[in-house]
Amino acid sequence: MSHIPASTALSRFRVLDLSRVRAGPTCVKQLADFGADVIKIESPPGVDANENMGGPRHGPDFQNLHRNKRSMTLNLKLPQGREVFARLAKGADVVVENYRPDVKYRLGIDYESLKAINPRIILASISGFGQDGPYLERPGFDQIAQGMSGLMSVTGRPGEGPMRTGAAIADVSAGLYAALGILTALLEREASGQGQWVQSSLLMSGIALLDFQAARYLMDGEVPPQVGNDHPTSMPTSAYTTADGYMNVAASGEGMWKRLCPAIGRPDLLERAEFEGAANRAKNRKALNAELNKALSARKSEEWVTLLNAAGVPCGPIYSMDQVFADPQVQHLRAAAKVKHPALGEIRVVNQAVGLSRTPATMASATPEIGQHTDEVLAEVGYTAAEIAALRDNKVV
Repeated sequence: MSHIPASTALSRFRVLDLSRVRAGPTCVKQLADFGADVIKIESPPGVDANENMGGPRHGPDFQNLHRNKRSMTLNLKLPQGREVFARLAKGADVVVENYRPDVKYRLGIDYESLKAINPRIILASISGFGQDGPYLERPGFDQIAQGMSGLMSVTGRPGEGPMRTGAAIADVSAGLYAALGILTALLEREASGQGQWVQSSLLMSGIALLDFQAARYLMDGEVPPQVGNDHPTSMPTSAYTTADGYMNVAASGEGMWKRLCPAIGRPDLLERAEFEGAANRAKNRKALNAELNKALSARKSEEWVTLLNAAGVPCGPIYSMDQVFADPQVQHLRAAAKVKHPALGEIRVVNQAVGLSRTPATMASATPEIGQHTDEVLAEVGYTAAEIAALRDNKVV
């Protein structure tokens, strides 16, 4: 069965996916969901000592990351395997890899080698720390990058030590930045006719995610501290205690502050000098939060969400994962997407976050079994049945 595009948006592009674990697959998922013909190239079983790093193939993580792709096996450690890859690359638009930076040169899939085969090709390399520099040989993982980028230094409560975020945010952002770079390079190629080397790293992506926190240091020399659930500069924005749990309130502007106080029955807070102006509210956040917690603990979260939204004050519940997918707005947005898997039956995965009006992403196919499309992909680039059989006999595929 040939490629079934998930959308027509990118269906004219072919992507060779050499990535693994999370950052690379996150990048490629963006392309696959919008219809690119993604060929996931995996080592034959037993060749790669790290072949299970992505978790069980039928597990939720793997199934979520690798939908809308085709899979073939190929042993790039063998010269014949590299010859096959070169033939694939000749007709491809993009190659994505997240090996250690030196590995691509040993395998002959570095940018200069690929460019010699196909001048229009785009190579996207995702790494822990970049493709050169003093940390070139260091292995990079999400939590390491969270620490080194500064993310963990601003996450968590004061005095309780650094805290990682609850998701693999450096991995995911590195993948998304790489996807953005690939799309930019494809657009540029329409003018120049030339491919280029796209690079992203977990470290740079983590720093980029810090955004205004990093800018505070770069422009003013201010080292941002941990402030727990509080907003670093705009108060009152935090998680507050209610009669049945917690909720978020974000009344950061002066107008919102003036609407919040009467809405919670505390107009007197508007008269207190220590809460006058954004700077004072940030400075005196401990006292401010104590007053708001006292007021908000009088009602349940759901009641406050209704009251405060009616008053024009941004707020919302703090959900557990089951509550997230039970929320009517989340259901309206179709955050969970169904896809049929031949072994697992109908499963749900996380839907594509970006909506397009004419050419939306779809779940056209579930994550393939390993090597499911090897023969058809090889046939598409000119291998005969006899040649494919010989590749199998020689353990190339």
